[in-house]
Amino acid sequence: MTATVPSRAGLALPWTHVDDVFVDGRFVPAHGTRRNPVTDPATGEEWGSVPESDDVDLESAITAARRAFTFGPWPRLTAAERAQHLLRVADEIEARAELLAATNTRENGSPITETRGAAANAAGIFRYTASLAPYLDEPDVRPFPYAPERESVVDRDPVGVCALIAPWNFPINLMVIKLAPALLAGCTMVIKPASPTPLSIRFVVEAIAAAGVPAGVVNLLTGSGRFGDALVRHPGVDKVAFTGSTPVGRTIAGACGELLRPVTLELGGKSSAIVLEDADLDVFAAGLIRSCLRNTGQTCYISTRILAPVSRYEEVVERAAATVGAAVQGDPLDERTVFGPMATASQYETVLGFVRDGLAEGARAVTGGRTAAGLPAPLDGGLFVEPTIFADVTPDMRIAREEIFGPVLSVLSYRDVDEAVALANNTTFGLGGIVFGQDEDAALAVARRMDTGSVGVNFFASNHAAPFGGRHDSGLGTEYGIEGLNAYLTYKSIHRRRATG
Repeated sequence: MTATVPSRAGLALPWTHVDDVFVDGRFVPAHGTRRNPVTDPATGEEWGSVPESDDVDLESAITAARRAFTFGPWPRLTAAERAQHLLRVADEIEARAELLAATNTRENGSPITETRGAAANAAGIFRYTASLAPYLDEPDVRPFPYAPERESVVDRDPVGVCALIAPWNFPINLMVIKLAPALLAGCTMVIKPASPTPLSIRFVVEAIAAAGVPAGVVNLLTGSGRFGDALVRHPGVDKVAFTGSTPVGRTIAGACGELLRPVTLELGGKSSAIVLEDADLDVFAAGLIRSCLRNTGQTCYISTRILAPVSRYEEVVERAAATVGAAVQGDPLDERTVFGPMATASQYETVLGFVRDGLAEGARAVTGGRTAAGLPAPLDGGLFVEPTIFADVTPDMRIAREEIFGPVLSVLSYRDVDEAVALANNTTFGLGGIVFGQDEDAALAVARRMDTGSVGVNFFASNHAAPFGGRHDSGLGTEYGIEGLNAYLTYKSIHRRRATG
């Protein structure tokens, strides 16, 4: 089914072709003269562009952030005072929700029903993070275990100037889960969005300025991966946080290791959904797209391998195929659309390559599976890959081993729970996962055996109050929760004699 939106050409977005970056509290003309285009992946139209920041822009932003950290008021406010700013930021972001959503959708093709929730989710992260202020403000005094007349006062200090780098699939929330705790901790920062999605984040920066966050605390530069490398390696950076691919994450980890610089990395995944013998397939079908194909499969934690018991294998395959086959692929600005385009031309070619390899290795496409010669085209010029479910997949196939990052699911079979857990853990990644089963105690026991950072039982969702992070090739460190805040702190122990009398 093709969806059309007559108002596409009439969208009045405030930022399209921009010449500025945000440094020291205001939008200023970029020094870099090169341009990076912004293309709508649903149509192929180049509708915007931003500057490629250069070394002069980088130096200006780092200098502003360092000055704000060393001399400005932000790190010297109480956490409760910073929290009030975060609450105002949340309100300001929500006031920009619709324009933010439309801009995001035009940048990366995420369905509007997905991007429309970005502002509310970002606001929720800011509000939750603000609630952690007492953790920072309450004194932490620890007695010496062997000398009761002595004690240590443990100060939690902001780590310093942070480089925050987000990917293109969720450009708002994957930046905000870094930005909010860094702000509450008292850090200053330079943020760099992915080059395909440089415009929607400007709404967040605008909200930060409107909320009264002091100049220099948050600075925004735009640029390519090469510029991102220069940011990571700049001597004025004290901490790096990055979400993106595992290969790029390895490069950043190597640079930070060389520089002895703390780093948080949230990287790729190849997660599994284990369907137990007693699973309710209505529950499975209701959560399938959200848990296994969210954002047209362009989500790091989703469970793109479905592990089904031999006794119910064809039943699971048929239900998955019916669910995916009934979902609309079309213009991401249409409310009916579930599956949009691939965000970039390179990702489009990558996903088509996986589909071809799946067919060549003997997997059975029960829905989708057409490659370049027979692809549907919901919109002319769009980067649409037909949602595809492969059955008869074996663990050695490429589609079962590597992260695809597109609308492709693989269904594998297992004979018993031990084999299901072994299959789920037979990966270099460890980010997400889900277990479907009516006996939730049994499902929880299976979830605890999965070697991964997060697992859902009959649903999957991120909890702002619980740590989210990957194991193995899926990253280092965690975001969300008190653990995510701790990543932006450095500790000082002051030893003293206890007061008497």
